[in-house]
Amino acid sequence: MTPVLTVYVRQGCHLCTQMVQSLEDLKSEFDFRSSLRDVDDDPGLVDKYGDRVPVLVAGETELCWYFLDEDRLREYFRSP
Repeated sequence: MTPVLTVYVRQGCHLCTQMVQSLEDLKSEFDFRSSLRDVDDDPGLVDKYGDRVPVLVAGETELCWYFLDEDRLREYFRSP
């Protein structure tokens, strides 16, 4: 099953744009789908993440925030 990585973002966030682009660049190396969720569309997400966006999540596991941590992402894909 192809994993889905979710990026919690906010409109007008330059760090969000950078993380999404960096993640897209890795799709040729890793098999995954990405999903974007705007935190401002859900008060619960605003409470959870506040200004700590972007956040990259795999399932319930936060992989990184603010900047794409390629080492952490590679570790995630190496894990069984």
